[in-house]
Formats: sequence, C-alpha cells, structure tokens
Amino acid sequence: MKLLHVDASPKSENSSSRTLSRYFVDQLRARLPLLSIDYLDLAAEAPPAITELFARATYTPADERTAEMREALKVSDALCARLLGADALLFAMPMHNWTMPAAFKAFVDTIVRGGLTYVATDDGRYVGTLGGRKTLFLTTRGVDLRPGTPFVAMDALTPSLRAAFGFIGVSDPVFVDAQPMQFAHEVERAAAMRRARVELSTLAEAWGSIEPRAALSKVG
Repeated sequence: MKLLHVDASPKSENSSSRTLSRYFVDQLRARLPLLSIDYLDLAAEAPPAITELFARATYTPADERTAEMREALKVSDALCARLLGADALLFAMPMHNWTMPAAFKAFVDTIVRGGLTYVATDDGRYVGTLGGRKTLFLTTRGVDLRPGTPFVAMDALTPSLRAAFGFIGVSDPVFVDAQPMQFAHEVERAAAMRRARVELSTLAEAWGSIEPRAALSKVG
C-alpha cells in the first residue's frame, strides 16, 4: 500500500494533529510492514496562491496552453499525480476559525482539476477520479463540536472536506476528530487524545487487513 500523508498544521513539535497522524502511520506500518509513505508538509511546502494565469490555464485545453500556462500548472500537476498515485490518503489538520487551515485550502484549490482529479462526461456529469482510495481526515478542534454540544452548528470543516473531496471521487472518507483541545482543561485534552488514538488504532487494524485495491475506478 502507498499512503499519501499530508500534514497541514503550522505548528511543529507542539502540533496535536501531527502527533496523531504520526501515531496512525506507526500503527498502520506495524500491520503493513511494506507500507510506502509519500509525505507532504503543507506548512513547509504550501502551494502558491491561485492566480488569474492559473485559472485561465486550467480551463484551456492542454494542447492549447502556452509555455507560461504550463509553468503555472506545474505544482498542481505534480500534486495531482501524487494523489492519483496513492492507494490511501491521510490528511491531518487543525480546525482554524471553524474550517480548514489556509495552507490546506490552497492545497484543495490546487488539486481540484478538470481532466485530472475529475472529468466531465458526455452526458453532463462530473465524475471524480479518486475513487477506490481509503481516506482519513484527522482533525483537531479547539472546542467540542460533537452532537449535543453548544458549538455543533459551527463545524464548517467537515462539510467542506466532504464536498470538495466528494467531488473528486472520495465517496466514503473516515473522520477522526480530537476535541476539545485548545479551549479545554488538560484533563479534557488528554481524554480527547485518548479517544482519537483508540479510533486510529481501530482504523489501522481495518486498513491493515484489506489488500490494496486491485485497480482504481476508471472513467470510460
């Protein structure tokens, strides 16, 4: 199995999402000794902001793009290739202001690409090309947004991730959310981390018992 592991926290050693993502990778590797990791740190390698040239290039047929357009798409082309080359996807991030960190939003804007991560069919549908990949969104939240809590309606992160990645073919992602963290007492933070580790161990067990996909879904 080849895992694309993406961290998006701007913190380094003090990052809870990074701590948990490393824990999951260790748990998965214990079950899959031949696990291959493609690691991307968006805090160190954030995609460039979307420009007018990038936007025009994405909607210009490939054989009509200028050299300048092709250059503007190089980072996006490479990131899309890394996504498409993976068997499984791990995206770890903190919640920032109720949604995703800026670096991860830039990543999403860069990898939602017509002709690469989704295609338009002759009958007017849009079909994602990332089907068949196990996908984990691992998030840390400052407050508790679980059902029944006062802030539950403030969660803009989960639906935005489901929408963006669902459009490119990720139909059944798993969410493991450590919460509450930043705005909580130490005992609550510790409990949140324990709950997340239990969920991650269970998921690693499930992923480790599944053979890598024989073939990706293809769009005819």
